[in-house]
Amino acid sequence: MDKHEFEQFVTEHGKDILRFCRMNAGSTERGNELYQDTMVKLLEKQKKLDVAQNIKSYAMQTAILLWKNKKKKYAVRNRILPESSLEEYMEQGGLSGACEDEKTPEQQMLNQAEIEEVQAVVAALPEKYRMPVYLNFSAGMTMQEIAVCLHIPLSTVKTRMRKAKALLKEQLEAIGYDG
Repeated sequence: MDKHEFEQFVTEHGKDILRFCRMNAGSTERGNELYQDTMVKLLEKQKKLDVAQNIKSYAMQTAILLWKNKKKKYAVRNRILPESSLEEYMEQGGLSGACEDEKTPEQQMLNQAEIEEVQAVVAALPEKYRMPVYLNFSAGMTMQEIAVCLHIPLSTVKTRMRKAKALLKEQLEAIGYDG
């Protein structure tokens, strides 16, 4: 892969990868950091990447592996010095990346509250269900691409997505979400 092809890849798939990184990391700041680390790794391996292969899937695999390593690092840091409270986090905007139309402030607050509720329920899913959901909805990957990315059979991806949707539906209905 040459420089031009790499730039084209980033232009075409960068937003999906960034969105996935932010959702997976749970914050914009950490997601941006994960995205940068992922792109640096890809840039380091640029010469070895084959344009004919699914580079987006490879990028997602790289992001997942980097995130697993970072989670260990954050866990150690959090034991030493706990992160700020959830209220402060939400005041800073939380995970919102949603584009707001011209709505009243009340409608925007209600929409933001719904988004945060759904995101919290998705984030609470076990990792084996959460990862395919994030890859599908944030990165726009197909079931086949997710299977390749996670190194699991296609049938397992489909089963996990079905189970994740059932869990989400159950949990959202339990908290009274009707969206």
